[in-house]
Amino acid sequence: MSKLEFDFESYNRIKDGYELTKENAYQLVENLQHTSDSLFQTAEKLRNEYKGNTVSFSKKAFFNIVNLCRDTCSYCTYKSEPNDNKLSLMNKQDVKDLAKLAKKYKCTEALFVTGESPEQKYQQAKDWLKQNGFASLGEYLVNCSEVVLNEGVFPHTNAGNLTKDEMKILRNTNVSMGLMLETSSKRLRQKGMPHQDAPSKEPSTRINILKNAGELKIPMTTGILVGIGETIYEIIDSIYAIKEIHKKFGNIQEVILQNFHPKQDTSMFDHKTPNESYFKSIVALCRIIMPNMNIQIPPNLSQKNYHDFLSVGINDWGGISPITADYVNPEFSWPKIKNIEKKCASHNFKLKARFPIYPEFISKINKELRDRISLIADDENYVREDYWK
Repeated sequence: MSKLEFDFESYNRIKDGYELTKENAYQLVENLQHTSDSLFQTAEKLRNEYKGNTVSFSKKAFFNIVNLCRDTCSYCTYKSEPNDNKLSLMNKQDVKDLAKLAKKYKCTEALFVTGESPEQKYQQAKDWLKQNGFASLGEYLVNCSEVVLNEGVFPHTNAGNLTKDEMKILRNTNVSMGLMLETSSKRLRQKGMPHQDAPSKEPSTRINILKNAGELKIPMTTGILVGIGETIYEIIDSIYAIKEIHKKFGNIQEVILQNFHPKQDTSMFDHKTPNESYFKSIVALCRIIMPNMNIQIPPNLSQKNYHDFLSVGINDWGGISPITADYVNPEFSWPKIKNIEKKCASHNFKLKARFPIYPEFISKINKELRDRISLIADDENYVREDYWK
């Protein structure tokens, strides 16, 4: 397949089981300005074929458990230092109170986010964990998961590079977990690159953790950060790295494609957000490479035109909270759920609330969690409309 032969015939071939090779994908992007329209059209048709006219989201509360972090990424403002005003150290009562509020607002997801292994770098993190009665962050997350689950909200833990043993325990209470690959490029760990001082972002380490999750049969959300200095070929490599994991284990429930935005007080403040057409091309490529995957873009990071991405292959908006900020991107508030529903309807899509686990993955979790989900699930294993609205 040459780069100029990609058209609706290619759609038919992919629908019939043809897998686009990495070399094919490389060829497609060699002259992106001449292939983008056919990429978009093919991705849209594949999304319609595999996902229909449903677009999902997860109604969540963002639990900013601890934002001390051993890593330093060149674009991050989530990380706090011990004396910062934005320091977050949620104690057990904080967690319980937010879980109760989440239940009141009919959220079904408790998103646990933390810095990477903070107790390895900060004495304050060690002391805070000890005060709460725990020796490690992993132990504390197990307790937090039990607390929110007892309040009727389903935990989804995104805490960086957890050990296999920690993940094994957490799967008892977490319906799914998350770890962003961000990139499979080792080059971005080199001196002067965004992950130079972020040992947890070593690609082989993250890939191994996603494989550990596969061996444990944990439904995983992962994804790619677009625009931090990688090439389009490295993006393709990253998508294929995720695809290979899913091909082997079948546990990748969702791929997030997140567009970089420069932030003040970071060394990458003068870097630009990816061009919109370019970012759409990445989204379309991901759909074509992984036709049956659930693909998400965060709507708050494309505030003015997030609905336009419906035409390039997405089928999910990710977690949206009516009660908490996006602490990773606090300058970008989530759109109102009612407004998203209206945008979807205007493009002939039906917005449905899902759990932190997609319907097709619910069979992978334990019976207790399935039973809890069934209490507020509809016939398709989405959240009942009369519950979330």
